[in-house]
Amino acid sequence: MTSSWLPRAFFAVVAIAASSGCKPLDDGMVLIFGRSMRDQRSFDPYENTQPSPENSISFSSGNYPTDFGVVNIGQPEGVSVPRFTQADLGLPGIGSLVVQGLSNPLDPTDPRSRERGAELYTRFCSVCHGEDGVGANASIADKHPMLPAYNLSGAQVAAYSDQYLYAMIRVGRGLMPEYGSRITHFDRWSIVNYMRELQLQAGNAPENGMSGDNPPAGE
Repeated sequence: MTSSWLPRAFFAVVAIAASSGCKPLDDGMVLIFGRSMRDQRSFDPYENTQPSPENSISFSSGNYPTDFGVVNIGQPEGVSVPRFTQADLGLPGIGSLVVQGLSNPLDPTDPRSRERGAELYTRFCSVCHGEDGVGANASIADKHPMLPAYNLSGAQVAAYSDQYLYAMIRVGRGLMPEYGSRITHFDRWSIVNYMRELQLQAGNAPENGMSGDNPPAGE
């Protein structure tokens, strides 16, 4: 009698445990099969993605959307964006050869680009660099008054090339994190164009005007 009762009791307990998820039975299954989807190899916040393999197809997350306001959904675009890292930033304002080889594809005087750049600048940049491009006027300036962010509207940054400013946004430098994973290729150039407008407003127009193909500073 006892021997027939025990198996039934065991299976009853198993059935009850199996009917409700994330219970001790699940933990037992983990010991056998692993945690599967509960321990994914997903990205941690602010984790950099690995560079794409050579000769792989570029996807729209790093390329142009078809137009302003269009959301990229991962389709191949056919426009390859050169690979580079912080090590390629080189000399401040100039950058390495791969950075110097970049070209601003947008018309800096296009009001759509400057309007888009203003929107993104407010969203991503103004908290540290200030609405007017002056780091000391930023909303977090009182948190680190001895180390304000760069004055993006100042004469020093006005002398930086468009290419270098784009590269800084993409890969970051020093205390500035990378924004390449959050701001697309097309939008980075719009931010550069808006920064040029801030410099004009501050009386620090770039030496070559608002050209989309400013040569690297120092040339």
